[in-house]
Amino acid sequence: MKKLKYMLPAFLALSLSFTACTSEEDPFETITAEDEPRILDPIFANGENGQLPQIAEFNRDANLAMELVVTPSTHSTVSWFIDGYEVQEGTEIDLNLKAGDYHFKVLVTTEAGKSTFREGTVKVNPLPEDPWATEKSFERFVVPGTTALLYGDNLHLVKSIVMGGKSINNPTFVEGEEGNYLEYTVPADLSDGQYRVLLVDEGGNDYGANQVVITSSALVTGGASRATPGSEWRLTGLNMDQIASLTIAGETITSFSEQSATELVMTSPALDAGTYTLSGQTSNNNELKFFSGGSLVTELTVTFSAETVLFEGHHYVSWIFEDGNPNKTFNLIAKDVFAGISAGSTLSIHYSIEPADADRQLQTTSGWWTMLPGTEALIINENGMVEVTLTQEALDLIQAQDGFLCVGHGYYVDRITLN
Repeated sequence: MKKLKYMLPAFLALSLSFTACTSEEDPFETITAEDEPRILDPIFANGENGQLPQIAEFNRDANLAMELVVTPSTHSTVSWFIDGYEVQEGTEIDLNLKAGDYHFKVLVTTEAGKSTFREGTVKVNPLPEDPWATEKSFERFVVPGTTALLYGDNLHLVKSIVMGGKSINNPTFVEGEEGNYLEYTVPADLSDGQYRVLLVDEGGNDYGANQVVITSSALVTGGASRATPGSEWRLTGLNMDQIASLTIAGETITSFSEQSATELVMTSPALDAGTYTLSGQTSNNNELKFFSGGSLVTELTVTFSAETVLFEGHHYVSWIFEDGNPNKTFNLIAKDVFAGISAGSTLSIHYSIEPADADRQLQTTSGWWTMLPGTEALIINENGMVEVTLTQEALDLIQAQDGFLCVGHGYYVDRITLN
């Protein structure tokens, strides 16, 4: 008995030591509002490269359904947000959403005012027969009172478009070379901001079509990220006639050779090769905005180089098209241009992907679809650039087989330069 008496304190001490070693991350239930709130289940994924994680993906005939286990459960409030708006309170959500991409956030707050949250994206896919609008270029940035486009599938079924609570009746359906689209007039009385779009069919059924950004201010959408010293510099965008000045490397430019609502043309400064910060002012003394990397910024990094620009635009490429369709290939650089290029030069092809496409692939070939020597098919899942060394063998092949092509599927050729 005496021996047992001595063993009990030792056993208790050992138990306490195990308790003290428990990780702070281990799930446990606390009982006061002063404890830090935690989401114990489910485990949310982390984002990568500064991007939010995808929380869920499902078809629009299913719901966003989730249940949270939190602590301290009796002292916490759980709030659910979609696109910044609170849509549900409580530990469970079961919500129907239209097709589209959404910002998701769940917030846990204790009675003491302490909080924790998780956020990400939710992707709701349309059904195959649904009207649906994809995103091709910058057509989601629109100006009040002007004509705009929405590309997509099954758009012939659409009888009206709704944005900001305003109905746009009888949009024009067009079967275009770069895809079918709806042409419509943006309501003139919508204020600047982001609006979800609904497509309405003849029966009054509405379908999600993601969002548009309405702006009455100047917005540069293309051409600003690269320039050749002392050469023509062409910027494109919306309300470009409102731009009063651009500033780069301490030099302010106020004189432009051409200026319209959609384009601004000037001679770029004779700067050394390198990167510089570009900013601007509008005629009403607001900071000029640039669309870059999927967001709006007031300062943009511009690369100056002496490379020769052979093409700049936004040309879609897909081998799904019939022969003769201009988007079956990219063939917008004449064979004669390659006749003057020296062997060993580097062709830089800047491309952006079409998010709606799968199995994207890029190849460079002759006009007869013969793959250029030293190149291979490139599987692409994000925007990027591929370099092609133009050997004498490649240049000879281009001349012998009717020119140069970019072929493949699911991408846009945005810029091709020569070094």
